[in-house]
Amino acid sequence: MMFVDECEIEVAGGRGGDGIVAFLREKYRPRGGPGGGDGGLGGSVVFEASDVVDTLLGLRRMARIKAENGKPGANKNMSGRFGRDRVVRVPFGTIVRDANNGAVLVELTSPGQKWVAAKGGRGGRGNQHFATPRNQAPRTAEPGRIGQKRRLRLELKLIADAGLVGLPNAGKSTLLAAVSAARPKIANYPFTTLTPAPAVVELGDFREMVIADLPGLIEGASAGVGLGAEFLRHVERTSVIVHLVELVPPDGSDPAENYRTIRAELEKYSATLAGKPEVLAGSKLDVSGAKRAAKRLERELGRPVIAFSSASRDGLDVLIGNVWNAVRAEREKAGNPVPVAPTRVPPHKRGM
Repeated sequence: MMFVDECEIEVAGGRGGDGIVAFLREKYRPRGGPGGGDGGLGGSVVFEASDVVDTLLGLRRMARIKAENGKPGANKNMSGRFGRDRVVRVPFGTIVRDANNGAVLVELTSPGQKWVAAKGGRGGRGNQHFATPRNQAPRTAEPGRIGQKRRLRLELKLIADAGLVGLPNAGKSTLLAAVSAARPKIANYPFTTLTPAPAVVELGDFREMVIADLPGLIEGASAGVGLGAEFLRHVERTSVIVHLVELVPPDGSDPAENYRTIRAELEKYSATLAGKPEVLAGSKLDVSGAKRAAKRLERELGRPVIAFSSASRDGLDVLIGNVWNAVRAEREKAGNPVPVAPTRVPPHKRGM
């Protein structure tokens, strides 16, 4: 399925029903007075955050979303039926903006969260409301009001516990396939990953976390170069950054400089993003000379590097254990405590 993370749509609430002019003519009440009922309230367009959908593709195909109109009133002072609301499901992490000025109207981030995008119009009053001592048979009623109309721009920021970042071909997709049931496209060329790919990593004992494979970043991504520009915002919603560095790049580049290149882009894009907890991992440990390169990288950067291989699974448990501990710490800060992870995480298997 195509991943769509931006779209622009028009939403309109339903028109309120008209009030009517009517008079009561019943047995023993030939002059019962005004009896025109009120029109029903127009339906509203309501956005609801849901885990049923994970893309804005369905909305992009809609030019306009309109709720049902309210029904007109009836005689004997009976009000018209309210128009049905139009409930639109959107993925978690959807940001709704005013398309005209770009102002953020709401962020839908929690399950079941609802927001009224366009209110329905008020129903008109029937002639029963216009009776006075001097005018006991009014022939006046109100038309229904039109519903609210808006043009909205929706943006989706992927919500995940940890986001994989790094240069193209750093091994992000291969890692995701090794620790989850996800099957991202893996190929020996840059920008294999064209869309964010979230996957659930299960660690046993009812513990799990969501890791997202994000498109490879390159120098200048924060300024709109390459594929990274439009996906940097997805990293903002992750709690932890897992930075993958290829220990022995086939192009002969320096792993330390490759790391600094990506860090610079994160810092240019957002200070908040750059300040997120980061787990530094050296990929493709099975390549000749990778172990020496990992130690050299640690000395140059002055921080621990978790070397691993998705192919041989060497060091994979240690990496996932460290990522889990970082995610757990962030959840506890947010007030969502989880069980403490064991010192050694059970081995992951394909097809979990």
